Amino acid sequence: MARQPRLTVAAYPHHIIQRGNNRQLIVQDDADRQFLLALWQAQAQACQVAVHAYVLMSNHFHLLATPETAQGVPRMMQAVGRSYVRYFNNRHGRSGTLWEGRYRSTLIETERYLLACMVYIDLNPVRAGLAEAAADYPWSSHRHNVGMSVDKLVTPHALLWSLGNTPFAREAAYRELVRAGVAPSQQQALTSATLSGWALGSEDFKRGLQDNTSRRIAPGQRGRPPGSAATSPKGESL
Repeated sequence: MARQPRLTVAAYPHHIIQRGNNRQLIVQDDADRQFLLALWQAQAQACQVAVHAYVLMSNHFHLLATPETAQGVPRMMQAVGRSYVRYFNNRHGRSGTLWEGRYRSTLIETERYLLACMVYIDLNPVRAGLAEAAADYPWSSHRHNVGMSVDKLVTPHALLWSLGNTPFAREAAYRELVRAGVAPSQQQALTSATLSGWALGSEDFKRGLQDNTSRRIAPGQRGRPPGSAATSPKGESL
């Protein structure tokens, strides 16, 4: 059976996961990390994609991003994927694939899941045993979002700005959200939806989203006719 096209719609937040083939390393040192971050920044701008949160792990990464067009995320991911594999293979004297197939992604309901998804992403290194706190891990957007550094890759989402009237208030409120963590049910929902490609949100959200795409957004939910308007081993947490 032919696989469904990836679910991507303009102006909705997308949670994206890309893993290394057979869980192999996708970065070997800080030079690799910096190169990949620079690629994300350049291609996010070129493809009109706002990146709200990210974490770069040793064998996978997460992005939370909102595209201005339906093709923004696929184009960004394709450009970054191809350029990075070429760079990585040349630098480390290897050949062949680096990624575990296609990247996984889903659309999430902003009000219910966006901040939870940001916290989920920030805590990935903590769940993997790589850091005691999110602020201790340098390869994520957390330090930017709590005012510890400036990261040109990150574009704050409007919902983050609603946490306070001043930068200090917003950063303190978000820091508290990260301290509180994500409920296991939300963590499982975010992981499962992204790996399956089904939209994550309330029934009202899904009905509104279905009006903007002919692709099915949930199991057993039919789209419009064409033409109409878990945690892995240490260091590998999802």
